Amino acid sequence: MHKTLIVTNDFPPRPGGIQAFLHNMALRLDPERLVVYASTWKRSREGIEATAAFDAEQPFTVVRDRTTMLLPTPAATRTAVGLLREHGCSSVWFGAAAPLGLMAPALRKAGARRLVATTHGHEAGWAQLPGSRQLLRRIGEGTDTITYLGEYTRSRIAEALTPEAAARMVQLPPGVDEKTFHPASGGAEVRARLGFTDRPVIVCVSRLVPRKGQDTLILAMPRILAEQPDAVLLIVGGGPYEKDLRRLAHETRVADSVHFTGAVPWSALPAHYGAGDVFAMPCRTRRGGLDVEGLGIVYLEASATGLPVVAGDSGGAPDAVLDGETGWVVRGGSAEDGAERILALLGDAELRQRMGERGRAWVEEKWRWDLLAERLRELL
Repeated sequence: MHKTLIVTNDFPPRPGGIQAFLHNMALRLDPERLVVYASTWKRSREGIEATAAFDAEQPFTVVRDRTTMLLPTPAATRTAVGLLREHGCSSVWFGAAAPLGLMAPALRKAGARRLVATTHGHEAGWAQLPGSRQLLRRIGEGTDTITYLGEYTRSRIAEALTPEAAARMVQLPPGVDEKTFHPASGGAEVRARLGFTDRPVIVCVSRLVPRKGQDTLILAMPRILAEQPDAVLLIVGGGPYEKDLRRLAHETRVADSVHFTGAVPWSALPAHYGAGDVFAMPCRTRRGGLDVEGLGIVYLEASATGLPVVAGDSGGAPDAVLDGETGWVVRGGSAEDGAERILALLGDAELRQRMGERGRAWVEEKWRWDLLAERLRELL
């Protein structure tokens, strides 16, 4: 019986977009034909207990390495080879190509017939540095297929590969659960609880890190409030940038119109999207192109919820927006551009509805998990 071994650092309960991507894909594969080899989230007692509890709930086998960061060391490679043989796996999926795809030759030698390595945003950064570029080339040579999120990441990564490996690349982005993210997701209840029922709401759902552009939204608020004085910016999520963002809101004198929720459980995210009239995350590229948005699944989740989106132009973020149809792409870091697009949407209910409906239809046409999981099954 054909079985697949997933080798990954990025797996719940560790939080993050890549982790959610892999877990959603894994849940749509045959659990009897799947084994996951992953790192441990945290070595603290709480972290170990949370990991064990999560693994026990899964319908497939999960094997944890004791380390919190799984690397392609000889020891980890031997463990992966042992699992491949023990469970009779004939295919391998590397949840993130770099660096675990370097295990590919050993797994091929051990009997793997199909090896698929998935890339995200960071591999595009690897492709720009000489040392890591060579490692990425080796990964391309050792695997059957490298997948990519969108055209931006494909073009960057392909430059580091041999022509043969580049020609074997296949698009495999994360998907959206359109049954979870939908217009009737509970947004009205969140608005009522926060006291925003009659106020125009700009919502941003994301980790609080500089690349995501929450600071740009705060800097845009004076312009927005001049035209829409009751508007509120709802910043959903936690992260290391929160203290700086709160300070900026006070310095910009818009703190009364900016609400921070802090970290929100995944189950509550659809309702928080739904609390908005407009979704905005004007992400930007940083560190000379090394810190870049791989795709921006939040734009698609917002579209599935029926919201028009305002996205930044970092990396593959524009791939998640039909510019002028489901929303707009603005210059990342430009508060002026973001404010103009947000105001255009807040001032035109018909436009918001039209873009939201087009976004919902696009997600159903192209970004459903079942469609993308079938593509992965074919690759494996």
